[in-house]
Amino acid sequence: MNKVPSSVWKNPVHFLAFGLGSGAAPFAPGTFGTLAAIIPYLWFQNLSLPFYLLMLVVTTLVGIWLCDKTSKDIGVHDHGGIVWDEFVGFWLTMTLAPSGWEWILIGFVLFRIFDILKPWPIKWADSKVSGGWGIMLDDLLAGVYAAIILQLLAFFWL
Repeated sequence: MNKVPSSVWKNPVHFLAFGLGSGAAPFAPGTFGTLAAIIPYLWFQNLSLPFYLLMLVVTTLVGIWLCDKTSKDIGVHDHGGIVWDEFVGFWLTMTLAPSGWEWILIGFVLFRIFDILKPWPIKWADSKVSGGWGIMLDDLLAGVYAAIILQLLAFFWL
């Protein structure tokens, strides 16, 4: 893992890109970033679907810029500590998720599985798409895969 730059604690753009500092965890920053994403999700889950989707669009667009700027500033493409993409990927996973902590846990686990294993085309996107869009895209795809499985589980379980 790359060293955490001190700018994370001084530069608000880097602080956001590092998931409010959660990406500075000494190990498994993506997992810690996803855990941190649960906190704002607890508020977001109460949004109506149109506002939830708007939040996803805005946080994705902001994330592309945040991740690109931070990556360029610190000179490391997709530094392990840049976890804004995990935030948005998890929130995408949780789109239309049933209420309850068990569903948050299931969404967390599913997102982490797809983010770590990177089945096609996630791995392709991770290696072939550059800049802020590239940093975000693999996690958005992992979020789509996880959301599909979560919805199937909810459909057959509930």
